[in-house]
Amino acid sequence: MKLSQFDFVLPKELVAKYPEEDRDKARLMVVNRRSGKIEHKTVKNLISYFSANDVVVLNNTKVIPARLCGTKEKTNASIEVFLLRELNDEEKLWDVLVDPARKIRIGNKLYFGGGELVAEVVDNTTSRGRTLRFLFEGTHDEFKDRLYKLGKTPLPRFLGRPAEPIDEERYQTVYASVEGAVAAPTAGMHISKQLLKRFEIKGVQTAYITLHAGLGNFQRIEVEDLSKHKADAEQIVIPEKTERMVNEALDAGRRVCAVGTTVVRAMESSVTSDAHVRACDKWTNMFIFPPYEVQIPNAMLTNFHLPKSSLMMTVASFSGLKLLKAAYETAVKEGYGFGTYGDAMLII
Repeated sequence: MKLSQFDFVLPKELVAKYPEEDRDKARLMVVNRRSGKIEHKTVKNLISYFSANDVVVLNNTKVIPARLCGTKEKTNASIEVFLLRELNDEEKLWDVLVDPARKIRIGNKLYFGGGELVAEVVDNTTSRGRTLRFLFEGTHDEFKDRLYKLGKTPLPRFLGRPAEPIDEERYQTVYASVEGAVAAPTAGMHISKQLLKRFEIKGVQTAYITLHAGLGNFQRIEVEDLSKHKADAEQIVIPEKTERMVNEALDAGRRVCAVGTTVVRAMESSVTSDAHVRACDKWTNMFIFPPYEVQIPNAMLTNFHLPKSSLMMTVASFSGLKLLKAAYETAVKEGYGFGTYGDAMLII
């Protein structure tokens, strides 16, 4: 499979820069894999495609305010630090990306918030990657409070704007509970508290996995032959309760809907030989693209993704590339919003 097969013309004005006023007011394209039929709805209509005992699987990861602006010691040069993951909570060690990184060396001290927080560079990991030790005397909770107060919401660069107060709430799902993501599971951002309540009233079950989405979601794929692309590793947790709910629904012929590509990646990374999901706590570097066919979910809620993105490739492994490209062509003609704050697609 070639990278160029996932290219298409996307007018810039269709990349949504802001979310809808209400989460479930976004447009919803419903695509039937068997018939190819396309319907145009809103996310509020999502409930009508589910019945009692169907299962909707959600990613409960919580986005951290990962973007820090600071200065380098002595020169006072401006730098940006992007938090990737905490390595050791006792020593306050973090893997980060630094920009510009050229003159950031081991032993350098970096200052944030005018000196409210100081970090020392203790290792070089990649050309832009560094390991920082934050120099903070206090409890871990106090440190996290200080760090997150200084950090900003890590909006993807393609939005072309800085983070604003609205993003603190909206670049997050309403059910986010486990800190660790630096990229939001965007399909889930369409799910409102009211919609969750309607699922509950109708008897639709909600199950949770945790996958801390990283910057790999926005990583540009540099190879034409997709089999040569190496995906970043991400941590996944699938609880035993979720394993039981999903497998029972599959065995009963019920609908199991993965909300977002992160849920697909988590479940497909822990699939059994008989196409059931297995509880796990591990890391995955699985890169999902055709001709691989998604095995566990039989429905998927997702956003409209950017050309040549790994997210689009994951969706194509569920829908089939031909159908997905036809749906995207329709979405462009109908003016659907693409990207992080764009509209939604339900594939059944």
